[in-house]
Amino acid sequence: MTADPVLPLFSPDFDSARRLWLALAAERGLAVQSHVHPLCGPAGEVLAVDVVREGPADAARVLLTTSAVHGVEGHGGCAIQAGLLRQGAELLGGHPTDTAIVHVHAINPHGFAWGRRVTNENVDLNRNFVDFGQPLPGHPDYAAIHGLLLPARWPPTAENEAELSARLDAMGPRRAQMAVTKGQHTHADGMYFGGCEPTWSARVFREVLRRHTAGCQHLAWIDLHSGLGPFGVGERIFAAFDAAALPRARQWWGEQVTSVEAGSSTSIPMTGPIQWAVADECPQVAYTGICLEYGTLPLPQMLMALRADHWLHQHPEADAALAATIRRDLRDAFYPDTDAWKRQVWVQGLQAAQQAVAGLRGLAP
Repeated sequence: MTADPVLPLFSPDFDSARRLWLALAAERGLAVQSHVHPLCGPAGEVLAVDVVREGPADAARVLLTTSAVHGVEGHGGCAIQAGLLRQGAELLGGHPTDTAIVHVHAINPHGFAWGRRVTNENVDLNRNFVDFGQPLPGHPDYAAIHGLLLPARWPPTAENEAELSARLDAMGPRRAQMAVTKGQHTHADGMYFGGCEPTWSARVFREVLRRHTAGCQHLAWIDLHSGLGPFGVGERIFAAFDAAALPRARQWWGEQVTSVEAGSSTSIPMTGPIQWAVADECPQVAYTGICLEYGTLPLPQMLMALRADHWLHQHPEADAALAATIRRDLRDAFYPDTDAWKRQVWVQGLQAAQQAVAGLRGLAP
């Protein structure tokens, strides 16, 4: 029986994913630009954002892929990038010489290594790209439920959950989801915290984006995520801020491309998403992008796992068995370690990359 070539793309931890990434780059003879994190992993391992560019340095058309914006989601995202790198020049074969692919591997290496969704600053990186020179946005809905989301004890009491449910039900489904997940800048130990300054990962990513789009005219971007939607389904969520780019995104990736602004997506509008960096760092590009969001668990279960993780962050003295259960549940919420999920993830990731390259190829210079 022939071994499945897809399954080895998926790594059990950050260090394994990074070693696979570096080995594939070496095998292909591609240079790696490593940005080393100031902190180490749980076994003392080096943490880094590793960037590989395939194609000419002055390419006018660039496909960007990013993984592990939310650290623990790197299991799936880094696997797709490993598969794309293994594909080699096939993705660009026969295409114009002014097209390149830039892979940014594990933007939040600390979160990936330590099994958390957030950075070492407890910041949700996808809420951290705001203008910190301006007053930070308020979020009173989150403030009203913070103490119920993260109560003094875990698991939460029935009374706590009843009160939380009552408050969220009164808001209605969409406002309730935004109350929890939109992003807040007031509770540094809380959920979906956007930070009070740029994180290390945000600063590194901005540098990478400037460097690799300096000569770029057309930028396509696939940002790889997991956690929302039906099991194994890769929702293609429009991730640009010029509505004029939505028809182009649907031409490339299909009419099923959803929009948070239109309310057709499982996701919601958020404060400071990473895509906001495009306007700051490469305003000259015509930008078309999606978040490729792979479903795992129903939303209530995913949020419960996240609540437990943040509670544990607040209570490092917690019972060891409880802590281990919380960490395992969080990983399972964003990385279903099953062969079926992995195969679904890879097939859709490869297709999205092929469609992006074809879309770039069809654009006028």
